[in-house]
Amino acid sequence: MAATPITLLLLLAATAIAAADLSVYHNVHPPSSSPLESIIALARDDNARLLFLSSKAASTGVTSAPVASGQTPPSYVVRAGLGSPAQPILLALDTSADATWAHCSPCGTCPTSSLFVPANSTSYAPLPCSSTMCSVLQGQPCPSQDPYDSATPLPSCAFSKPFADASFDASLASDWLHLGKDAIPNYAFGCVGSVTGPTSNLPRQGLLGLGRGPMALLSQVGNMYSGVFSYCLPSYKSYYFSGSLRLGAAGQPTRARYTPMLKNPHRSSLYYVNVTGLSVGRSPVKVPAGSFAFDPSTGAGTVIDSGTVITRWTAPVYAALREEFRRHVAAPSGYTSLGAFDTCFNTDEVAAGGAPAVTIHMDGGVDLALPMENTLIHSSATPLACLAMAEAPQNVNAVVNVIANLQQQNVRVVFDAANSRVGFARESCN
Repeated sequence: MAATPITLLLLLAATAIAAADLSVYHNVHPPSSSPLESIIALARDDNARLLFLSSKAASTGVTSAPVASGQTPPSYVVRAGLGSPAQPILLALDTSADATWAHCSPCGTCPTSSLFVPANSTSYAPLPCSSTMCSVLQGQPCPSQDPYDSATPLPSCAFSKPFADASFDASLASDWLHLGKDAIPNYAFGCVGSVTGPTSNLPRQGLLGLGRGPMALLSQVGNMYSGVFSYCLPSYKSYYFSGSLRLGAAGQPTRARYTPMLKNPHRSSLYYVNVTGLSVGRSPVKVPAGSFAFDPSTGAGTVIDSGTVITRWTAPVYAALREEFRRHVAAPSGYTSLGAFDTCFNTDEVAAGGAPAVTIHMDGGVDLALPMENTLIHSSATPLACLAMAEAPQNVNAVVNVIANLQQQNVRVVFDAANSRVGFARESCN
């Protein structure tokens, strides 16, 4: 008898000893007690985040992402350490950024007790303007120097970056990076010295770049993690370090299903995958031909991103998905809009189980079946629920689909750069 196709909803992640396994915590907790209102608050800055992703198409010759990655406060943080002795720091996870950076001077919303203090580290070393990493960051060029004056040291690499509605100045340095039980020497990172403008959208302590460029974690550690990392993101309602960032090939789920990882030379930091279709319940969503096509020249395709809150689909895809979802739900009183969501309905009017599951189909036979908590957001105050997806903003990012962190919660997502593939396995990490 032929084996029944296994969807991701039924897969369990196998556990084993990993090179490093760090707890992950959702660090943004809006004051609202309603899950729906909380997600609406978190998603307000998604457009800024999506503009950040699209900005990476601006210069075709640059293969690195800006140091400032999360254009909104990144939702997930991991405990880490910088320096010798290690200074504890919470670094925001960002799969769409390459550079790691930390606040080294006070800013409006930065806890002064958690700043990284270079003077307290015996291994801290500024990197000069002539370093390769400085050119990657597009730092300030070295000043003209007398060819006969080789004794005068070159200045350290200084760079400035815009960040949402602010900008910051930083210097490039290297030091020990501590992740779990691992200690990584000479890790290049940005030491942020000053911030201009509002600071509410900055990570409070720092950021860990998990992208695909030369300054990203996997690039800097060489073979240490075999080109593999994964995470399981807990629900935004979880107040504990219950998720995990797993570094290295050991301990990754044995029953994960993998889809090819695509590379866009114009957005080289991003993790693209090829989505082949969507289903609502058992019904395929009818989208125009070529709606999911990967096109490096325009940036079109689908990106897996840890910093965007709710999944965005291009206009024709979202319109078709919304129509099919509404057809299945058949809410008697129709649908209303709330915040970023335009398919909200009265749950008292819909039979239990009336909201169908949404499945994302990808190359390689991957069927990522989203459980109800990854598909619907419920209000705790009223009988209201909303489809937790939206249309991509009508700007340069309008051609990109983004599978966001709300839809990734309680799924082990494996980024296997060594084998150019992305894997998925169901795992509870709340």
